[in-house]
Amino acid sequence: MSTLLLVTDLTYPARGRRYGDEDVFLGARLREHFVVALCHPKDAVGLMDRFDLVMVRNSGPVMHYPAEYGAFRAHALRQGSVVFNPLTGQGDMAGKQYLVDLTRAGFPVIPTVDRVADVDALPVVETYVVKPKAGADSVGLVRTDREGIPDGEGLLIQPAIDFDYEVSFYFVDHEFHYALYAPDPEKRWELRPYEPSTSDLAFAERFVRWNTLDHGIQRVDACRVGGDLLLVELEDLNPYLSLDLVAEEIREAFVQAVAASLRAMSGD
Repeated sequence: MSTLLLVTDLTYPARGRRYGDEDVFLGARLREHFVVALCHPKDAVGLMDRFDLVMVRNSGPVMHYPAEYGAFRAHALRQGSVVFNPLTGQGDMAGKQYLVDLTRAGFPVIPTVDRVADVDALPVVETYVVKPKAGADSVGLVRTDREGIPDGEGLLIQPAIDFDYEVSFYFVDHEFHYALYAPDPEKRWELRPYEPSTSDLAFAERFVRWNTLDHGIQRVDACRVGGDLLLVELEDLNPYLSLDLVAEEIREAFVQAVAASLRAMSGD
């Protein structure tokens, strides 16, 4: 039986989410398929070589431990470690530059630029959102008028958008499993089951295909603006899954798909 190192921070105080509960559950279920051990992300480099697979889960935003995460990536790539998700993701795993790139390529995303000189390419609004490219959990996010937008490197600039609601689509490898949405825009993590339309799924699948990850968990976050969906974030590093909010049969299918993907990566 293959060995699996589950990298998680069970005590990270995520707003509106219970990281520890989700990873305790997931670790217990994956123990049916692997020999599983849990470790904090700051300890991963010292332990990972003893395991067949390394699975990065609810370990908190890497902006809180950039040196350790950089060392983890470098060590994994140097050693050829099998990491789930693979370290080739182009979404949040690589920072949020992809929002700028997708905007330029004409994808349906919240319009995003990374230079004050390019603000004219955005819709004219009273309020703009400025946040760090390496940010997460709204850390460092500010709202300002155009005159207050700072001119510096490592920032993203977006128009503040009045959207109807946010919705997240959850995938294992390239297979869709479930969707959840937040009916109240002010309460991002008060989620309910969502039945996506054919066009909704086509929207989400477009970004999963763009990311070209053969294996792994991806969460496509979007907002509804009128009749259209716009990408908010493509989370491909350690997306929270809200597994406690889905029906048992959906949760079971998701866990089994994760186990199958891990086995495929390990060669079992």
